[in-house]
Amino acid sequence: MVFLAAFAAVYLLAVWTPAGQRAENSLVVGYADQARVLAVNESVGLPPLTAEYATIVAGIALIALVALVRRRWREGCAAVGVVVVSLVGAEALRSVLPRPDLVHAPSQLTEVSFPSGHVAIAAGLALGAALVASPRTRPYVVAAGALWLAVTAGGVQALYWHRPSDALGATLLACACHALATRMLPPTEQSTGQSTGPLAARPSRSAAGTRPGALSAVALAVAAIGAVLGSAREDALARPLVFAAAAFACAVLIWWTAVKRAERPEEPRLRE
Repeated sequence: MVFLAAFAAVYLLAVWTPAGQRAENSLVVGYADQARVLAVNESVGLPPLTAEYATIVAGIALIALVALVRRRWREGCAAVGVVVVSLVGAEALRSVLPRPDLVHAPSQLTEVSFPSGHVAIAAGLALGAALVASPRTRPYVVAAGALWLAVTAGGVQALYWHRPSDALGATLLACACHALATRMLPPTEQSTGQSTGPLAARPSRSAAGTRPGALSAVALAVAAIGAVLGSAREDALARPLVFAAAAFACAVLIWWTAVKRAERPEEPRLRE
C-alpha cells in the first residue's frame, strides 16, 4: 500500500540517515514551556493534549452513537477499528522501531519517538468519524478533524514531544488503516456517495455540495491556520514554520484520504 510505503520511507529517511537526524535535532532549541499550543487548545475548545485516554473514550463513544443512529453497523465497527489499530499500532511500533544514534546527539534527543501516539489519536478519530458520517456531511466532519489534527500535530512538535517525522508517520499509519477499512466494506453509499437504487444511473450531487473545490480550499485554509497557531513558540519564528508545514501536511493527508478518495467513482467490475 502507498501509505505504508510512505510510512517506511519517512522512518528510514528521518531516523536512519545522519542528515535526517541532524535536520530534526536542529529544530529542538529552547524549552518546552515556550510553546503556545496549550493556550491555543483552551481558547479554541479543542481536547487538551494531556487528556489522551478521555479523548479516545469520548471519540469512540461518539462514533458508536452515530453508527447506532444511522444503523451503519459495519461502518461503525470499521471506524472503531481504525481508531484502535491506529493508536495501538503507533504505540507498538514505537516500542520496536529503533532510533540509532548516528550523529552523537545529546541523550534527550536519542529517545525513540516515532510515530506519535497523540497524532495517531487525532488522525484515527477523524478518519473513523468520516466512515460513519453520511456522504453529505463527511467533508465537514473531516474538515473539523483536519483542524484538530493540524493543531495537535503542530503542538506536539512545538512542545518538543515529537519530531515532524513522528507526526507524519502517525498520520500515514492512520490513513493506511482507513484505506484498509474502506476496502473491507462493501461498495455502498458510504464509499461511493451515490444511491444504489433505481435512480443510481442519474448523476448525484457532490457530497461536498455544489462547490466541492471551494469547500476544500476553505477546509485546508482553516487547517493551515490551525497548524500555524498550534506550532507557535515564544522564542522563534522559523522553526515553528517547519512544524506548521509538517502539521499542515498531516491535515492534507487525512482530507485527501477521507474526502477526495471517497469522491472518486468506483471502477466498473466485469461479471464472471
